[in-house]
Amino acid sequence: MPEPIKKPVSAFAKKPKTQEAEEGSSVVFEAETEKPDAKVKWQCNSKDIASGGKYVITSDGNKHSLAIKAITKEDANVYAVIAGGSKVKFELKVVSKPAFMLNGLTGFSDAQTPDTRQDLTGLFTEKPQSGEVTMGENITFVAKVNAESLLKKPTVKWFKGKWMDLASKSGKHLQLKETYDRNTKVYTFEMQIIEAKANFAGAYRCEVASRNKFDSCNFDLTVHEIIRKRQLVVLLMCCDFCSSTDGNEDSGELDFSALLRKSSDPDVDVWKILSGAPASEYEKIAFQHGITDLRGMLKRLKKMKKEEKKSEAFLKKLDPAYQVTKGQKIKLAVEVANEDVEVKWLKNGQEIQPTGRYIFESVGNMRYLTINNCSLADDAAYCCIVGEEKCTTELFVKEPPVTIVKNLEDQMVMKGERVELECEVSEEGANVKWEKDGVELTRDESFKYRFKKDGCKHVLIINDASKEDCGHYKVKTNGGESMAELLVQEKELEVYQSIADLTVKAKDQAVFKCEVSDENVKGTWYKNGVEVKADARINITHIGRIHKLTIDEVKPEDEGDYTFVPDGYAFNLSAKLNFLEVKIDFVPRQDPPKIHLDCMGRTSESTIIVVAGNKLRLDVPITGDPAPTVIWTKGEKVKQIRSLTLLTPVPPVQSPVGKKGDGRVHVETTKGHCIFTIEGAERQDEGIYSVVVRNPAGEDTADINVKVVDVPDPPQTPTIISVGEDSCVVTWEPPLFDGGQPIIGYVLERKKIKSYRWMRLNFDPYPRTTYEARRMIEGVAYEMRVYAVNSIGMSRHSPASKSFVPVAPTSEPIGLCVDDVSDTSITLKWRRPEKIGAAELEGYGVEYCKEGTDEWIPAIDGLTDRTSMIVKNLTTGDKLQFRVRAYNMAGPSAPATLAQPVTIREIMQRPKIWLPRILRQTLIKKVGDTVNIVIPFQGKPRPKVTWSKDGEPLSPQFASVRNSEVDTILFIRKTERKHSGQYDLQVQIENVEDTAKVTLQIVDLPGPPEALKIVDIWGFNVALEWKPPKDNGNCEIVGYNIQKADKKTMEWYTVYEQYRRTNCVVSDLIMGNEYVFRVFSINLVGFSTEPCQTKDSVYIQKTGIVYKPPSYKEHDFSEAPKFTHPLMNRSVIAGYNATLSCSVRGIPKPKVTWYKNKMDITHEAKYRMLSKQGVLTLEIRKPCPFDGGVYMCKAVNDSGEDIVECKLEVRLPQLYIDPAVC
Repeated sequence: MPEPIKKPVSAFAKKPKTQEAEEGSSVVFEAETEKPDAKVKWQCNSKDIASGGKYVITSDGNKHSLAIKAITKEDANVYAVIAGGSKVKFELKVVSKPAFMLNGLTGFSDAQTPDTRQDLTGLFTEKPQSGEVTMGENITFVAKVNAESLLKKPTVKWFKGKWMDLASKSGKHLQLKETYDRNTKVYTFEMQIIEAKANFAGAYRCEVASRNKFDSCNFDLTVHEIIRKRQLVVLLMCCDFCSSTDGNEDSGELDFSALLRKSSDPDVDVWKILSGAPASEYEKIAFQHGITDLRGMLKRLKKMKKEEKKSEAFLKKLDPAYQVTKGQKIKLAVEVANEDVEVKWLKNGQEIQPTGRYIFESVGNMRYLTINNCSLADDAAYCCIVGEEKCTTELFVKEPPVTIVKNLEDQMVMKGERVELECEVSEEGANVKWEKDGVELTRDESFKYRFKKDGCKHVLIINDASKEDCGHYKVKTNGGESMAELLVQEKELEVYQSIADLTVKAKDQAVFKCEVSDENVKGTWYKNGVEVKADARINITHIGRIHKLTIDEVKPEDEGDYTFVPDGYAFNLSAKLNFLEVKIDFVPRQDPPKIHLDCMGRTSESTIIVVAGNKLRLDVPITGDPAPTVIWTKGEKVKQIRSLTLLTPVPPVQSPVGKKGDGRVHVETTKGHCIFTIEGAERQDEGIYSVVVRNPAGEDTADINVKVVDVPDPPQTPTIISVGEDSCVVTWEPPLFDGGQPIIGYVLERKKIKSYRWMRLNFDPYPRTTYEARRMIEGVAYEMRVYAVNSIGMSRHSPASKSFVPVAPTSEPIGLCVDDVSDTSITLKWRRPEKIGAAELEGYGVEYCKEGTDEWIPAIDGLTDRTSMIVKNLTTGDKLQFRVRAYNMAGPSAPATLAQPVTIREIMQRPKIWLPRILRQTLIKKVGDTVNIVIPFQGKPRPKVTWSKDGEPLSPQFASVRNSEVDTILFIRKTERKHSGQYDLQVQIENVEDTAKVTLQIVDLPGPPEALKIVDIWGFNVALEWKPPKDNGNCEIVGYNIQKADKKTMEWYTVYEQYRRTNCVVSDLIMGNEYVFRVFSINLVGFSTEPCQTKDSVYIQKTGIVYKPPSYKEHDFSEAPKFTHPLMNRSVIAGYNATLSCSVRGIPKPKVTWYKNKMDITHEAKYRMLSKQGVLTLEIRKPCPFDGGVYMCKAVNDSGEDIVECKLEVRLPQLYIDPAVC
């Protein structure tokens, strides 16, 4: 069965609670700590609060308070108080002042406990005092403040309860006044209550504040009902003081029981009615029985002790609380007195019906309620009812940790779009917490963030995404968290229809028209870089997505380059307006052909740039009479040949040269024009195009250079050259073909390996081919790809890079030091780095550098996994510097370097033996055991080690010895007795030596005792005697084991174990039996292999011997009575139980008699005599002045008597009757 929940230990004895206050008022939060010296810190919205301004922080022992003055709406926050490891949160709720005003103080009734702050700074010279008033009468409260030390006029506020500001209640029943005495510089503030009503009673508070000073005072108002003369007489007759039998605070309080019994039915006990009634009925019962002091009534009810009645229906009740994990089952059990009785089970007051989840069982006197598959809905209060009795408990359902099954994914959206971050948790209905860059997200008034739950799915919805929404979003549960990055990109403007080049004649209309994707985008028209303004001829319109520039009655000066620039976007749409001037000249019929490509001062040779995929249109104005023949060539090859007659247009002819059947190339003829068109220009269409016009009058030629530009090819596969904790450096090669335009820059994207979303890292083209990507999550695998950008557009993406994991190098190894140095080697030691990171530690690299050079030489090839290394093959006398670096996937860490170079030379060290503590005393081993003694030593160069035993060197056949540079080992595979003795160890370097001694003791089983014989026989006893064994097994004999056996059965029984002496007496032998005896010797190893047995047997005669015990003179322990602690004089208050105590000793136990004024009071009912272990107590119940006098205690026994006495004074309590009541 689950155990009741154990509450965690808190540092607070009293915690602050959430409060509600009106604007402009003040509020105080109080806390008490368990320890008086505890340091307390206050916070607002997780930020520390310092005393000053509107905050006043006080501390007195273990009591701490936070006062907030002049509350505004901005103060409605979450506050916290911190002490040690405990943190308590609470809220301040600010409400607006009510718009209506009540006549009188009908809204004054407030049962809240008033503020208990007192004397914060001591501004009051006179504080308002508590008062009493009869209904319908007036009362005035006065507060005075000395303003001599104040820089600003004090502000005073009057409150009822905790936060009801009375300034807004001024009217018929309440008047607030203020006066100032210039001579004494004292402000007087008055609050006058007119025609008091019953609900005006309660707790009031007056607060005064002046800049950084603050003070407050609490006082009470009691309103009495109008008492008629007859009731007044009864009240005066019945007012009395109640006496507490236990000496508690009830002494001195008015007892209304007499008044209640006379004013109502004398047989009714009002206190009994109140103690059994619910709290909601107290006011009604008090009104029925004439109780006016409700506060005194509640105080007495609280102190009344409720008698705990033993349950008649239950033998065993439910525990106070149970706890169960969600999804498991729990069984609640009670034991009833009557096994045939029926029980009812309630959940939160509602009866439970048996279902598949709720199972009722009855086994004898036990009643069980089993709840299967517990859910959060089962977290409730349960009750078991038997007849009129019931027992209750609480069930707490513990939720298992909620884990995140599907993680959040990074997203990149356009500005203004809707974003949905979705995750999936392990349990439906679980609570999750959303954070952005570490700040918790909540549902605000603008509905910027919305939280959606759909089973196990949780979605964070962001409406109308903006740049400010970029960041890392995290979802947390009590069992895990997931993070994703959101990038918001400016929405790209798409061009549905671009503006086209126009060729118009004089007086015609030119219309430039374009269509973009966003109808809200405005734009500006430019001509040759100068903004175009609307006038009588020029009209600029914007209807939906369509932008138009209309020019009426075109003139030659209107010719030029026209550009449309959308507002807020870094691109433009351009087109050219060509003006065609028609001249009518009277010329002869034969006119040589002419190509008109030099309009507006242009030369005939020009370059036309066309974007791949667009239409290439070459419009060549020509003249000639008769109509000339037109020939188009590209390079040396004829592309198309057209015969053109000005009066009769020649129909199109298919190109005889180029790609056969390619329908992309067209030639159109109009009057005075020859138009060459290629649909969907490609890269191979680039080159010099020549046009030749001929007629009988002559010919003319012109060359047109056409350049086809395109987006670049994708860059080469990017390569990750380094990684960091949250970053990486990527490099790539430029594309093989730049599209005919220079590369402006590159755009990079990344994605997680397990995701399918690519996140753009830069929105503006990056000009270089090496980029450092940041804001990645350490330990997560990513891959990168790159786009190339030129003036035409963006290329296709490059192949993705190899996957990589952002990891930071480890911190440097710590504690690098030199452990040993020889002529050709050095031993280094270090510890693991403090910070390893997400990647595993691959090993350590050790390098050394000769002093005066910068070349670091690896000590070994590759890395070592150990934290120590011996660097060998060094040159004697070199001064070397050493360093160690830790390696992981991110590369080497910062090096750990020795403080100074080390000279490679053997250091002379005196020999020293470090004898283990266990070998400093005798080492005891059993015969046959293995001995392996390891003794470390030090010394350089390697010392000479010599073992000897009893002054002679050890032979290899006797014991094995193995020596190393740092220790020596003495090994004996199977010990014998001859191996016992003293072993000497000598460690020597030249003339310096050190010695140590080891004592080895090999022990074996002892031999049997000798000469066991029977010394004497008497009655049922036999005396035995023997000698120690000759062979003690090389150790001390610790005892003997004596056994006996009946000669008939020869079954041996142990008489003594571990017996130390060499003689003993065997007793309790059976009469008529014959016995033999044997003895084993015992040492540290065990029992001897053979015992020593008696040669003769012993027969116990049947004629027994009567034992005559010796006679002793009895000791007289009697003692006359003597008081070891006398009675003490006492002074007590009448009505309280009094005790007199003393202590007495005496043998036999003396008879005790108590006297008052020499009168025996043994049989008086008012007195109770107690005696416990010599302590005598006389208890006087509710003494009165008559009980004062001389008390004497007399103790008497056969050896004598003793007397002790004291004086008892009984004082009357000082009574005080309030004149206002009388």
